[in-house]
Amino acid sequence: MIGTPLKQNATKLLLLGSGELGKEVLIEAQRLGLECIAVDSYDNAPAHQVAHRRYVVDMKDGKALRQIIEKEKPDYIVPEIEAIDTAELELLQQEGFNVVPTAHAVRLTMDREGIRRMAAEELKLPTAKYMFAETIEEFRDAVKQIGIPCVTKPIMSSSGKGQSTIKSEEDIDQAFSYAKESARGNGAKIIIEEFVKFDYEITLLTVRTNFGTFFCEPIGHVQISGDYHESWQPAAMSDVAKQKAQEIAKKVTDALGGNGLFGVELFVCGENVIFSEVSPRPHDTGMVTMVTQWMSEFELHVRAILGLPVDTRLISSGASHVVKAAELSHCPSFDIEKAAKIPNTKIRLFGKPITRIGRRMAVALTVADSTEEARKVAEEVAHNITIKY
Repeated sequence: MIGTPLKQNATKLLLLGSGELGKEVLIEAQRLGLECIAVDSYDNAPAHQVAHRRYVVDMKDGKALRQIIEKEKPDYIVPEIEAIDTAELELLQQEGFNVVPTAHAVRLTMDREGIRRMAAEELKLPTAKYMFAETIEEFRDAVKQIGIPCVTKPIMSSSGKGQSTIKSEEDIDQAFSYAKESARGNGAKIIIEEFVKFDYEITLLTVRTNFGTFFCEPIGHVQISGDYHESWQPAAMSDVAKQKAQEIAKKVTDALGGNGLFGVELFVCGENVIFSEVSPRPHDTGMVTMVTQWMSEFELHVRAILGLPVDTRLISSGASHVVKAAELSHCPSFDIEKAAKIPNTKIRLFGKPITRIGRRMAVALTVADSTEEARKVAEEVAHNITIKY
């Protein structure tokens, strides 16, 4: 049963983090009649602009978070970002609030140490070799043991912040400083990972529902400095590798529990598949599903949360390509005239009020007969969107 928004019987969804992914989640939730509340650390965030109500608060402040949740009494609490007081969420869940998919899953997946140890040590899944360090001495020793080249990043960060590839001993101190500066929380650990020489990497969107676990077609993607740059669906892979990817994704998401969509990131080396990371919510690379699937990842997430059936059908090959800012500015404008004239494409401007160097501001989406053609066209659209600072 779904009530009427803004009335006494409303069914409420409270979103923690109001970026471009959260914006699409709220749009889908409103299509199904939910009353939507968006929370973020700055005002007029993308999801704020489509919510029934909005709040601005530091979500790492458990007391402030609790005040909002106790005031709103939402039926569903849906985290969209990492910077949240997950310990407070666990307490709230114990008191009867419904955290999606579960407070435990949110806490574990926002901590690279927790999720990596669960995958490798408890579930015995194939992962890159890894160690953790907190001091520069521990860091240097870990790099020596893992070997150069290796990848380093804070255990708590997102969108590639704090990630470095150490290619020589001269890179070690700088990588440590960058990871520490970008970490969420004082004294946060750093993960040092073996550099995996994979053939390609994929995101396998995995949906846990009342009716079982379902998989979208694999999504190929390119990351630059650890941040999503372009993606395409379906990603070509052998049946054997695809089966292994689904088995790994199911084991990880079953261990996390709850209903909702998970973005499982995997490295593929021939027919071998290696687990990388998982997020308990729609994934940035999955924005391509807004044009390639019968139900986008955002609709799948909302329907799974509500206990409704889902349909992960692919209806077309397609691609996405991000548009990033080149400088710091307030109140940017976008010239999309040229981009909008390119056939079989769509543009999503996120509506972020401030640009920063490298910040995602929009995405270009396209469908085509092949992913190769779609990638070319999506890139053309993205490059024809001009940001006026």
